[in-house]
Amino acid sequence: MKEEYSHNYRRWYDKDPLLSRTMHTLEESDDETQIKVSLNLIKILIEHNISENTFTGVEDMLEAVEDGLVERGNNRWYDLDATVRTAIHMLENSPAPVQKAVAKEMAKMVVDKIKEDKDEEDDEE
Repeated sequence: MKEEYSHNYRRWYDKDPLLSRTMHTLEESDDETQIKVSLNLIKILIEHNISENTFTGVEDMLEAVEDGLVERGNNRWYDLDATVRTAIHMLENSPAPVQKAVAKEMAKMVVDKIKEDKDEEDDEE
């Protein structure tokens, strides 16, 4: 499922400009936003991967989550929280068409969550 990393890209998600921008925005978000987006992302990934017949059972989903943990350790921004790490690992181990489809939904989720937080802050003032 995973492609070999190209020397032209620093991170696996930089191959897709939308996914790269979305990941950067998520990285810069507060912890609560990251976790809420990640929970929704896990749900979306499961739905997309089931419709694409990527996962044949729960074991496949768990394997997608665990793949990569030992190889690269826990030094990335998304490794600090188990929920965020799970969502990002599932995304990384999804086929490219699923990543592309999910990137659009993920971008909308991140933007909507940031707007919602800003509106709540404005209401409090």
